[in-house]
Amino acid sequence: MLYQIETKKSISEIEKSLGTISARHKFGLLTIHNLKEKMNEKGVPFKKDCLIFEVCNPQQAQKILDGNMDISNLLPCRIAAYEKNGKVVLSTVKPTVLLAMFPNPELKKIAEEVERVLISIIDEAGRGAENP
Repeated sequence: MLYQIETKKSISEIEKSLGTISARHKFGLLTIHNLKEKMNEKGVPFKKDCLIFEVCNPQQAQKILDGNMDISNLLPCRIAAYEKNGKVVLSTVKPTVLLAMFPNPELKKIAEEVERVLISIIDEAGRGAENP
């Protein structure tokens, strides 16, 4: 259901590079949600660092939405960077899993391509000098 990797990079290093990496793969970085910051602003004490990156390839999104507007509930794609057990994890829900919930098998190839690119973005973002 999830694709995730551990990285030796810090969350701030991921934040600095993910937009550029996404752009190289023809995905735009729409926004970054800082969950720790937002929850604390709302009076909910939350100590763990967690960033949610919303990324999108508009051409792929259009194809999906032309096939089924209900899938708009799943867009844009998200990549999370968070601390878990002293490590930084990069993670996304696999688009093929999400689209399997809808009765549109003709969209499977698009979901597979989007998933392949998201995995490439995550792998590249998590790779550092110590993670070739």
